Amino acid sequence: MRKIITSLATLVVLFTVPDAVQGQGFSGTTPARPRLVVSIVVSGISADRLASFGAGLSGEGFARFAASGVDFRSARYRYMQTLSPAGLATITTGVNPSMHGVVAESWIDYVTGGRVSLIDDPEARGVGGDAGSEDYGPAHVVMPTLGDRLLSTSPGSRVVSIAVDPVSAVVTAGQSGMAWWMDSQRAVWVSSTAYTERLPDWLAVYNTERPAKQYIETGWTPARPVRSYINAANTIFGGQGGGSRVLSFLQGSTPDYGAMLRSPVGNTLVADFACRVVVGERLGADDATDLLNICFDASRHVGERFCSASMEVEDMIYRLDIDIGVMVREIEAQVGGPENVLFVLTSDSGMSDVGSTRDNFNVAQFKTILNSFLGVQFGSGEWVLDYIDRQVYLNRNLIYQLGLNLEDVQNRAAAFVLQFRGVSHILTSTALAGGYFGSGWGEMMQNGFYPRRAGDLILNLMPGWIEQRIGVRNLAGSMYDYDTHVPLVVWGWRVPAGATIDRNVDMTSLATTLARIMDVGRLTASDAELLPIIDNL
Repeated sequence: MRKIITSLATLVVLFTVPDAVQGQGFSGTTPARPRLVVSIVVSGISADRLASFGAGLSGEGFARFAASGVDFRSARYRYMQTLSPAGLATITTGVNPSMHGVVAESWIDYVTGGRVSLIDDPEARGVGGDAGSEDYGPAHVVMPTLGDRLLSTSPGSRVVSIAVDPVSAVVTAGQSGMAWWMDSQRAVWVSSTAYTERLPDWLAVYNTERPAKQYIETGWTPARPVRSYINAANTIFGGQGGGSRVLSFLQGSTPDYGAMLRSPVGNTLVADFACRVVVGERLGADDATDLLNICFDASRHVGERFCSASMEVEDMIYRLDIDIGVMVREIEAQVGGPENVLFVLTSDSGMSDVGSTRDNFNVAQFKTILNSFLGVQFGSGEWVLDYIDRQVYLNRNLIYQLGLNLEDVQNRAAAFVLQFRGVSHILTSTALAGGYFGSGWGEMMQNGFYPRRAGDLILNLMPGWIEQRIGVRNLAGSMYDYDTHVPLVVWGWRVPAGATIDRNVDMTSLATTLARIMDVGRLTASDAELLPIIDNL
């Protein structure tokens, strides 16, 4: 029976009992530090959504992890901009977006008026992909990551980040680790000169095997009979007996690898590659702690397209449950047993689950109306430069040219925006930069506010509302529990089995705790509390 841990004192008792470790079947030669730390991020999955599929999960995947380690039931992000890159940066730096600066995949440069992409790096060149297509790097990732800290204190360590999406790989890798992502045109693993000048021999050979080819003809079909799914009524699979294809990976006779990578197959390819990385890079082969960051981006893409309460997401979870279970077993075997490796399973954000077009916020219409309003107030002109992920960027050059007061323009715009259907909260960048919000929704907005990249207006939508996008039914990015509450399970190495912690946990605590376990000191800017598993480890 699982033990319900209700206080830190009770948990400490578990750690002082040697049998708490030996009882897991470990060898008794547990190292002082784990030889390998594996951080697994299932993108876009809330804690409640994952728990809702529990009855259909295998005993070797998600259910096994919770039974084998410590399950934090109340882990949450404490900021509003719950977007994938922001969550990944928080997981790897131990601070909120207000410190690490990753507020979105792109933002507006107020000087030039143009967009800046988070991972575009003018000094980087693609390695292993088509010329000019993979020029990504960490030039805009300003806060050192856990991996950066590990490499600076332990030169013999290795840090590797893998993901289908380059943004995920770059953000988690930081400045000094290794990052590999998938070329969506050919479904091969690539990198850039920001991390390496050439692919290692083992990876070049692996790419020639083209593991994605075996899935081209089959496409994506449900793994079980349709009627057996909890969310069978919310599906575009079609049919009642299963076997109906939901996605084809062919456009005529041409492989559509992009569609494949945004399906459960994308997760399968990542899980398989993770095992190859451990072998190829000899991760966990010595006493110098290594770090492997694994991002399953396809789960987010499936949720956005089909809605997190869909049968498609349910099918994806069942498949991923098996994939991760196999991957974990193989990694344990490669590093000499579970006593040598520490695993973390979490998510970069949750996701809304309404999926109704009536709750879509029409961004194009919003920008047009807001621009017209400001034109009436201050004269004609291009007042709204852009709207990016619930942030409005005003034309500051025009404001200054006309001698207007920025705060006044922002306040008038904010008062007008509150009249839009679907908008629940709004703050200006001036208010966020000059004030202090110690609790509530203001604090969550401020925790996600990075002055150099934030918009002039930051707005939160009503529960269930998302920005209208073609082919998108769900998105993250709010301060609501379905976006902020994520799974967090830690197991392996010296972690006791079967512990559940219900107290509130801030997700900034994860990287800080891993830094303590790795014995690399405090992270650059994190003052987060340690997770209550650290004592006597």
